[in-house]
Amino acid sequence: MIRMCFLLSLLVSAFAMADEPVMTDFGKTKDGKAVELYTLKSDSGLVAKVMTRGATLVQIHVPDKDGKSEDVILGWDDVAGYESEDNQYFGCTTGRVCNRIANGKFSLDGKDYSLAINNEPNHLHGGVERSLDKVVWKARPYTTDSGHGVRFKYTSPDGEEGYPGTVTAQVSFFVAKDANRINITYKATTDAATPINLTNHAYFNLGGAGSETVMDHVLQLNADRYTPTDDTLIPTGEITAVAGTPLDFTKPKRIGARIEKLTDTAALGYDHNFVLNPRPDDQNYNFAAFLRHKESGRTLRIWTQEPGIQFYSGNFLEGQTGKGGKTYAHRSAICLETQHYPDSVNHKSFPTTILKPGDEYKTSTLLHFGIAKDQADN
Repeated sequence: MIRMCFLLSLLVSAFAMADEPVMTDFGKTKDGKAVELYTLKSDSGLVAKVMTRGATLVQIHVPDKDGKSEDVILGWDDVAGYESEDNQYFGCTTGRVCNRIANGKFSLDGKDYSLAINNEPNHLHGGVERSLDKVVWKARPYTTDSGHGVRFKYTSPDGEEGYPGTVTAQVSFFVAKDANRINITYKATTDAATPINLTNHAYFNLGGAGSETVMDHVLQLNADRYTPTDDTLIPTGEITAVAGTPLDFTKPKRIGARIEKLTDTAALGYDHNFVLNPRPDDQNYNFAAFLRHKESGRTLRIWTQEPGIQFYSGNFLEGQTGKGGKTYAHRSAICLETQHYPDSVNHKSFPTTILKPGDEYKTSTLLHFGIAKDQADN
């Protein structure tokens, strides 16, 4: 009887732990640092894999209307792919400041700062060698009654990539037990005033990573306005209505329907910051975006605490070979990056990105995958 109870206890424990975060080795970086990969699952079929290099989403598997699961984000099967020149920030945490800073310069508390120019003539996504997407974070998996997660932590020393202050950053990926939902939560503290603007740079194709195009997807954005830019994609400081322009996604529209009107612009398609409509006072999250792929029936709803969302239509994808040997063709995936506005550090009229000692930067974004009930064309 004692032996039977013991075996039963082991069996129950095995089932209880089956869906808890599982860590596997994902290889080593060029400088020999080990990279860990964590697998998170929901009871509804979602499987997410995240790695310690760049606190990066490597895979998101979700079922379609027939129950068939596909990986819906771009990436690679090993660390070498993420360290290659073909990696265009696939799935990573970008920062310290995501998006662009004009001419790589800003002033703060009477001091001028110069950052790397890696998107001529501007600074992009935090730098070149030690931006947050390229460092190895420390990971701690955790489990609650409502799901499973992994908490990544990294301390960026004062002066790293030219930014002031020692910043301790934290990014958590949490998969709900009873829904196909990923909650991404960012936190940061600093010992000196510094700009912070973090986001995730996943490339989505709800038909499956490696599908030929994302132009057949339908997109809706909860944004009546956007921030116009100059020819280097730096905001002019204006906030303008999307009405009457190809940027009007206030109602669901097929992404490819009007994109050619933007092909000959500096953005080469969609690469714009949309100003989200005000969040209701009684809600913790604001609806940001809805994405649907008719053939598979998959949908993605994004909710956030951020004031903006950058919509990028994969204009620089160039046929890289990714996971499973699949090809990532031009405009075969999109990014929907919740964040503060680009170059906010140089625009006093924009929501501030300055974090001060004693304060905590904290923001969350929800990725909620589902199946469309209405398959009508838009």
